[in-house]
Amino acid sequence: MQASFGALELDLEWRTTVLVLLLLPVLVTLGFWQLDREREKRELLARFEARQAAAPARLGQALAAREPAALAYLPVRLQGRYVAGRYLLLDNRIQGGRFGYEVVSLFARDDGAYTLVNRGWVPGDPARRSLPQPAAPAGRVELTGQLYVPPDPPYLLGEQSQAVDDWPRVVQALEMAPLTAALAAELGAAVFPWSVRLDATAPGALAAAWPVVNVSPAKHRGYAVQWFTMAAVLGLFFVLRSSNLWALLRGGPKATGRKDD
Repeated sequence: MQASFGALELDLEWRTTVLVLLLLPVLVTLGFWQLDREREKRELLARFEARQAAAPARLGQALAAREPAALAYLPVRLQGRYVAGRYLLLDNRIQGGRFGYEVVSLFARDDGAYTLVNRGWVPGDPARRSLPQPAAPAGRVELTGQLYVPPDPPYLLGEQSQAVDDWPRVVQALEMAPLTAALAAELGAAVFPWSVRLDATAPGALAAAWPVVNVSPAKHRGYAVQWFTMAAVLGLFFVLRSSNLWALLRGGPKATGRKDD
């Protein structure tokens, strides 16, 4: 298709036009998606900062009835005992470039209920010939930490067992709903629906350094700029490929930017 607008001449080649019409909306959509992710991360960080100023709440079933969004990163305290030998190892957790696991222990609270407590990171054997055996304090302890409500469902490479008769065991991630239901049935007691990430100074804490977000808001904005830049380059390519704009800018003849096939 050919058209003229004064000195500007357009000659739209159908294959180039179709390619641009397909790619340009995708690139722009990805850019706005990254901006949305930036906004979500900023809101999450602001909520985290606001909740760290609150005094730790006593962990109990009253908290379990609250909306998950109201519980995320809420400081809590709980008293009870670690259940010996009952822990899960969250697989393939990297810290400082080293392979390891996060240790999630079963904790029996004084009120008769149970909670899964993430004690932090331990190094692992990259060859996977052996598993770490982190000891937990014996006797009654008081723990402080933050409730962890995952912002997204866990990513799993395949279905994982929720069996609660095999301890310790390696899991890809915590699927809290089926896991706590299976534990409650096996223990005959209530299990808090979300895990607690221990403070670094809590009894039994390991390498407990918890990033609030895995990708910073600034990086999301940087990714958005990249997508929008690619969209702009594609649009510029299309204009130069399908018109004589470049020749006009150079003061040359009114030839189209592409050669006839």
